[in-house]
Amino acid sequence: MPLGDGRLSHDIDPSDRAPQDACGVFGVWVPPEAADRAEVSKLTYYGLYALQHRGQESAGIAVSDGSRIVVFKDMGLVAQVFDESVLNTLRGQLAVGHCRYSTTGSPTWENAQPTFRSTDAGGLALTHNGNLINTPELAARLDDGVLTATTDT
Repeated sequence: MPLGDGRLSHDIDPSDRAPQDACGVFGVWVPPEAADRAEVSKLTYYGLYALQHRGQESAGIAVSDGSRIVVFKDMGLVAQVFDESVLNTLRGQLAVGHCRYSTTGSPTWENAQPTFRSTDAGGLALTHNGNLINTPELAARLDDGVLTATTDT
């Protein structure tokens, strides 16, 4: 067996299935009484940083304090999107983060996650990894103009 040369295993042996890239999803929740001591955005940042190999296209974090949701996302690597000043503005007791590898939809800011939508019941921030097989059917059930992204999320 040759020494490792940095190539994926399917480059060496076509019958050996290589790892498949997919998005990185990470979440943190702390009890409300601990929210002032916890830094959920920083914990989520480090989680996404560790999952960076799963997607290098964009990164984002949504944080909630139980009454509002703040989302920050952009194109680029986790360390390019977030710095200390941004993370300090994302305060709350729960967070969800995402680093994207696109399988559906183009690599644009609109397709970066978490996605956010306001509803009659409140806001919703969502991260997703995988592919939905009935996206066109689901999209047809929505009002015109609701979708701005081209992903299945």
